[in-house]
Amino acid sequence: MAVKKKKSGPKLKLVKKGTKKTSDKRRHIQTLTIDDVLTDAVEMIRPRFEVDYKAYLERLWEANPELHSCLVEAPDIEVARDSVFTYLERKERDIFQVDNDLHILEKTTVRECIRVMKSIIGPINEKRCKVSALECLWKLAHKKSDKLTKEISVGFLMEFINLFRGVDGRSNIYFETREAKKGIPDFLKMEGRDAADARTESLDEMGATVNKYLKKYPSGLDSDIIGWRRENRDRILNYFNGSESDWYDYIWQVKHVISDARSLLDLIELTGEQREAIEKTADYRIPFGITPYYLSLMDHNLSIGFDHAVRSQVIPPPEYVNMMSGNRRERDIVFDFMGEHDTSPIDLVTRRYPHIAILKPFNTCAQICVYCQRNWEIDQVLDPKAMASKKSLKEAMAWFDQHRSIGDILVTGGDPCIMTDKTLRSILSELAKKDHVYRIRIGTRTPVVLPMRWTDSLVSVLSEFHEPGRREIAVVTHFEHPYEITPEAMQAVQRIRKAGISVYNQQVFTMENSRRFETAKLRLVLRSIGVDPYYTFNMKGKEETSRYMVPIARILQERKEEARLLPGLDRTDEPVFNVPKLGKNHLRAWQDHKLVMIRPDGSRVYEFHPWEKNIKPLPPFNYVDTPIYDYLEALAARGENIRDYRTIWFYY
Repeated sequence: MAVKKKKSGPKLKLVKKGTKKTSDKRRHIQTLTIDDVLTDAVEMIRPRFEVDYKAYLERLWEANPELHSCLVEAPDIEVARDSVFTYLERKERDIFQVDNDLHILEKTTVRECIRVMKSIIGPINEKRCKVSALECLWKLAHKKSDKLTKEISVGFLMEFINLFRGVDGRSNIYFETREAKKGIPDFLKMEGRDAADARTESLDEMGATVNKYLKKYPSGLDSDIIGWRRENRDRILNYFNGSESDWYDYIWQVKHVISDARSLLDLIELTGEQREAIEKTADYRIPFGITPYYLSLMDHNLSIGFDHAVRSQVIPPPEYVNMMSGNRRERDIVFDFMGEHDTSPIDLVTRRYPHIAILKPFNTCAQICVYCQRNWEIDQVLDPKAMASKKSLKEAMAWFDQHRSIGDILVTGGDPCIMTDKTLRSILSELAKKDHVYRIRIGTRTPVVLPMRWTDSLVSVLSEFHEPGRREIAVVTHFEHPYEITPEAMQAVQRIRKAGISVYNQQVFTMENSRRFETAKLRLVLRSIGVDPYYTFNMKGKEETSRYMVPIARILQERKEEARLLPGLDRTDEPVFNVPKLGKNHLRAWQDHKLVMIRPDGSRVYEFHPWEKNIKPLPPFNYVDTPIYDYLEALAARGENIRDYRTIWFYY
C-alpha cells in the first residue's frame, strides 16, 4: 500500500446540533446538550468542552423509567435494593415469554445486563469494593447532594444509561433507530444460488468495511515507509560517522544506543513534553535508551503522525518519570504489579504454573519498553552488571532438577539475546541436559528493536538444541504495531523459521494500538512475515503507565467485532489478564471474571478468578479498570469517531 506523508495528524472537529458557544478572554466553551446525549456522545476535550450534566441525568432516567421509579419511590437504599431486584427478576422472566418479540440476540443482551445489574447492587460486592453504585443512583434520583456533579462522573452516568437500556431490551446494538425484533434475514428465506448471492452481497459489504479500516494503518513493509526509513537510516549513520555495513552490525547498533535528549533532538523532532521526560530520565537514572535501528522507525517530523506506537514504546510520559523518580528507593516494591517477589522460589526463577517456569539470567535490554512488567528490576539499558552471578545461575539450574514437573522454561529477563552467543549456548546447554525439559522458550524483543542480532551464528546456537520430538526451541517476541514490522524484521524472522523454529508474538493492548482494526492489521502483517499471534495482554494496572491503559471492555470488543472477522489462522492469539501472583485469566472465558461494581468515577471493578478455578479454592482478585468514558475521550482527541465504539458499554 502506498502511503502519502501527511502534513499533520488528525485533528478533532465537532459540529453538534444544539451546541451553544460562548466566549471569554481565556477560551471558547461548548456545552453538551440533550441532542448530543441522545446520540451517546461523550465530552471530548475537557479544557474546551463543558458538559451539561443535567442533560446526561435526564437521559439516564429516560433510559429506563421503571428503574427510575424504583429509586425515586424508595424512602431508603435498602427499599430501593429490594425494588430493583424485584424489577430485574420480572424482566428476566419476561424474556422467556412466548409473546416477547425481541430478537433472541437482544434477549441475550438483556440477560447479561440483568446479571451485571444484580451483581452491582449485591451487598457483598458493595462491602468488598467499599463503594455502592446503588447509593449513588439513589442519591441522584432524590437529589440528596449539591456536590453530586463533582462526586459522580459523567462516565458513571454513561455506564448506567447503557445498562438501563440493555436491561429494557433497547441496547440498539443491532439497530440504530429501533429495537431488534424477531425476524429472519432474506438470505435464510432463500434457497440455492439466490441464497448464496444474497449472503455474498452481505459479506462483501462487511469485507469492504474491514478493508477500509485496515488501510488506515500503514506497515513498515509499505514501499513509501521503506523509503522514508532509508532516509532516516542515512541521517543517523551520518550523525555517528557510520557506514551501511555498520548499520547491519548489531554490535555497532548496541554501541550507539541513544540515551540522552541532546542526541535525540539532533536526529528527530520531539514535543516539549517528550524532551522534558527524556532529560529527567538522565537526572533520576531511570532506564532509557533507543537503538539507532529503532530510532529509524520514528518519523523524523512530528507532523507525519504514523509513529505514535513506536515513540510511546520508549519515550516515557511525564507521570511515568515522576513516579519512577519519586519512588526510586522503593521501586522494587511499588512497581511490582505482578507480585514477582512472592512467586520467586529462588533467585532468577519465577513460577505460577505447574509445568512452566521463568528463568531470568540477564537483567537488561537493548532498550527499555516504558510499560515493561519488570521496569522496576532494570537499572539501565545495557547494564554491564546485568549478567547473573555464576553462583545464582548454578543454584537456579539445580532448583529445576528438584522440580521435575516443570517441562517448559521461558528464558527471559531482560533480553537473553543481548548476551553473547557463547553465554546463551552455555545456558541452553545446561537446560538441555534436563530430560524433563521438553521446551525452551526465548523471550526477546530483538526481532523488533535489533533484528540484525539474528545472525547465522545466533540461529545456529538455537538450532543446536532444537530436537523435534524431544525438545522444542521457540522464540517469543513483542511486536506492538504494524508500523514496527520492517523488511529487516521479516528477514530475521524468516532466518529463524528456516531453522525449523517457531516464532510467536505477545502484544500488549494499549492506547497506542487499540483503535478499530489496528490490532487486526498487526495480526495480518505478523502472519505475512511468519510470526504466529500468541497472546494479547490486557495492559497491566500499573499506575505509572496509566496513560497507556485501555478498558477491558475494549479488548473484548476487539476480539468479537474485529479479530473475529479475520480468518482463523490470523487470530490465533488469546486475550488475557494477568492476575497478580496467580497468572493468566483468559478474558474470553466469561465464567472466569465478572463485573461487580461501577465506581463514581465511572471505572469498573472486575472480580477475576484464578486459573485454578474448579481445581483449587484460591481467592479471586478485584481489579479497578480504567473508565470507558475516559478512554473514549482519548480516542476522540485523536480524531476517532466514537460512534464506531458504541457497543463497548455492553462488553462485561
